[in-house]
Amino acid sequence: MVTISFKVSEDEALLIRTRARTEGVSVSEYLRRRAGLDTPGSRPLGRVRCPHTGAMIFAAPAEQAPLTTEMVRELLSDFP
Repeated sequence: MVTISFKVSEDEALLIRTRARTEGVSVSEYLRRRAGLDTPGSRPLGRVRCPHTGAMIFAAPAEQAPLTTEMVRELLSDFP
């Protein structure tokens, strides 16, 4: 991966870091989003309410099938 560096004022750096923290992402990810780059993992995670518990949980991406109990069992089948 290539590193790009540029100069900003102290106030600009504080603002960038604050906004990245507010969005819960790294400064690099914040700047990628602001530049309009669509990188894997750059889309904000959606949240939905679990119909069974009422808890807020992460939503599956639209292009991905929902995780099923059978899928979880298979993933954990060889877990000690």
